[in-house]
Amino acid sequence: MSPDWESVRREFPSLAEWTFLNTATFGQIPRRGVEAITRHFAHRDATACSEFLTWFDDHDRLRVKLALLFDCTAEDVAFIPNAATALALLAAGLDWKPGDEIITLENEFPNQIYAPAHLGRLGVIVHELPFERVFDHLNPRTRLLAFSTVNYSTGFRAPLDELCQECAQRGIVTFLDGTQSAGALRFRFSQTAPDLFAVNAYKWMLAPNGAGFMLVHPRLRERLPPLTVGWRSHHDWRNVDHLHHGAPEFKSSAEKYEGGMLPSSALYALEASVDLMLELTPEAIDARVLALAAGARRRLEDLGAEPLPYTDSPVIAATLPGRDASAVARALKQHNVLVSARHNRLRVSTHFYNNEADLDRLAATLTL
Repeated sequence: MSPDWESVRREFPSLAEWTFLNTATFGQIPRRGVEAITRHFAHRDATACSEFLTWFDDHDRLRVKLALLFDCTAEDVAFIPNAATALALLAAGLDWKPGDEIITLENEFPNQIYAPAHLGRLGVIVHELPFERVFDHLNPRTRLLAFSTVNYSTGFRAPLDELCQECAQRGIVTFLDGTQSAGALRFRFSQTAPDLFAVNAYKWMLAPNGAGFMLVHPRLRERLPPLTVGWRSHHDWRNVDHLHHGAPEFKSSAEKYEGGMLPSSALYALEASVDLMLELTPEAIDARVLALAAGARRRLEDLGAEPLPYTDSPVIAATLPGRDASAVARALKQHNVLVSARHNRLRVSTHFYNNEADLDRLAATLTL
């Protein structure tokens, strides 16, 4: 049975006043997420934080739910503040040598450009390539591929399964930033099998900023040391009455990369959003998001806009002939229609909480 999308929409109070087509910038937090935060702080007050270890039990429950959502194991899941932290883990943890090469895609999000370029001080060479040239450029010096699953400014969705499999056979590390797709598009970690899949959860995962996670493949966990080492690094860290002194003995799970305290309030909100996504099912969300994206694309084309030809993405980037995209986005905001502009293209992004009325209002406001 198809979800009742209008009932789902009522979970998001901001949508009563705003035509919100801008999840590629920020997602909206559902009521249940705010309620989860409120319950957490009430519990802190009631217990004076004396039961803080139970918070970690709850976050382990969230690991299991994320594993269900992304087809991995709970041991693959680590919590991080943002996707840049995950990329920094690779930059610091791999044994770089002069002449090593990193491949990223042209027009990538700055994370995937800045972090590799920073390694230039070690003699590392970065190649920014169109996707169709990547396979031919793989060679024994290639150490890392750093891609977004969906490009933030164009909506390009890279076909990654075959590439990740080829890189695994060659011993090349693959880093995927899933921030612009996780929570909208179905992603099966076990199928694509990158070494590391990192997500900022404040966009399509509908959580507060500060909540993020990464899925780390066992083959990478065997070779990659933690970047952050703290009181939770030792495998027996829950024994707080007798914390271990000396070099930590790390777990084999991805939890070893966390090191210290977690942003519990944000993670409780993330869990509430994950619960909603599991109720709706990833397949239903994927179909809903792409159907709405197709509707937005049609309306833009009818108005003379020129969307880029990426029809399998929740991000629609369109040139508006004769109009400045940033000025158009600002004008739309004055009418409570939220989109964004990137590189002089209007960027419209649909999520499952949108509806056809949102798309109609966008089209009507663009003609004013």
